[in-house]
Amino acid sequence: MKAMEMFDKAKPYLAMTSLQLGYAGNSIITKISLNEGMSNFVLAVYRNIVATIVFAPFAFFLERPVTNNFYYMGLKFTSPTFGSAMFNLVPVTTFVIAVIFRIEKIRIRQMHSQAKLVGTLVCVSGAMLMTFYKGPVVPMPWPSHNHLKNHDDSDKDMIKGCLCLITSNLSWASLFVFQSWVVKKYPAQLSLVTLVCLMGSLQSIAITLPVERHPSAWEVGFDMKLFTVVYSGVIITGVAYYLQGLCMKIKGPVFATAFFPLGMIITAIMDSIILHQRIYLGSVVGAVVIVTGLYGVLWGEMKEIKLPAITSSEVFPTCHSTTMIIDDELTKPLNM
Repeated sequence: MKAMEMFDKAKPYLAMTSLQLGYAGNSIITKISLNEGMSNFVLAVYRNIVATIVFAPFAFFLERPVTNNFYYMGLKFTSPTFGSAMFNLVPVTTFVIAVIFRIEKIRIRQMHSQAKLVGTLVCVSGAMLMTFYKGPVVPMPWPSHNHLKNHDDSDKDMIKGCLCLITSNLSWASLFVFQSWVVKKYPAQLSLVTLVCLMGSLQSIAITLPVERHPSAWEVGFDMKLFTVVYSGVIITGVAYYLQGLCMKIKGPVFATAFFPLGMIITAIMDSIILHQRIYLGSVVGAVVIVTGLYGVLWGEMKEIKLPAITSSEVFPTCHSTTMIIDDELTKPLNM
C-alpha cells in the first residue's frame, strides 16, 4: 500500500519526464522533415488535424456529459538543440505571467519560494550558456560531422529563428497559464484537448491557405514527413496537452514548465547522435547548471506550504479504481 502511494505521488514527475523524451524526438524528426522541404505552415495544419481526429473518439465515448507556426519557423532556421535551449525561457515567462495573474504567489521570505525563484533563474542561465558559449568540442564515440542540410551558418537566419522562438515561447507560456485555470473549471479533459486541437486546426488553416497556395506544398507521402505529422499530432499535441493538463491540475503551470530543461539535454544528445551535430563544452557545463536549477525548482514545489486541493491519485486513477474526481467536491462513475 505504501508503494502504491509513492507511485501515485511520482506519477506527475514520470509523466512530465516522459513528455520531455517525446518533445526531444519530435524536435529531431521535425528538423529532418523541414530540411527535406516540408512547409512549416502545412505541418502545423496537419499536426492539429491528426490530433483532433485521434482524440475526438476518446472524448466522445469517455466524456459524453499560433504557437506551432512560430516554433517550426524558428526550428527551420536554427537547430533542435538551439530550439530546445530557447524553449527554456518558457518557465521564467510562465512564472512571471502566473505571478501577474496571482496563480503563483511569491513569498520572498520563505525558503520554498526562494528556491523556485532562484532555481528558475539558474535554469535559464544554463540554457543561455548552452546557447551562446561553445568552447572546445567534446569528443564523442559517434560521428560528429553534420550530413544534413541546414541554415545554422547564416547569422541572418539565426536572428529570424531566435525571434520566432521567442514569440513561440511567449505564446506557450500564456497557454500554460490559461490551461492551468481552464482544467480546474472544465471537467472533461479529453473533450478539452479535442476542442483545443480543433481550434488550432482552424487557425492553422486560415494562416496557411494564403501562404501555401501550390498543391505540392500539401503533398505528404509514406516517408519521414508523414511520420512527423502523425507523431507530432498524436504525441506532442494530443497526449502532451492531456498529460500537461492533468499535471497542472495537481501542481500548477510552473511545475509543468520546469521540466523543459530536461528536454533540452535529451535533445542535445539525440541531436549529436542522429543529426551528427557537435557537442561543445559550453553545452555540457550548461546542462549541469540546468539540472541544478531544475532540482531547486522541484524542491521548492515539494516544500510548498499550501497543498493542492486534490492529489495525484485523484487525477491519475489507479487501475482498480472505478471513479474519477472531476472537481473538488463532486464524483461520478466513469462512463465506459
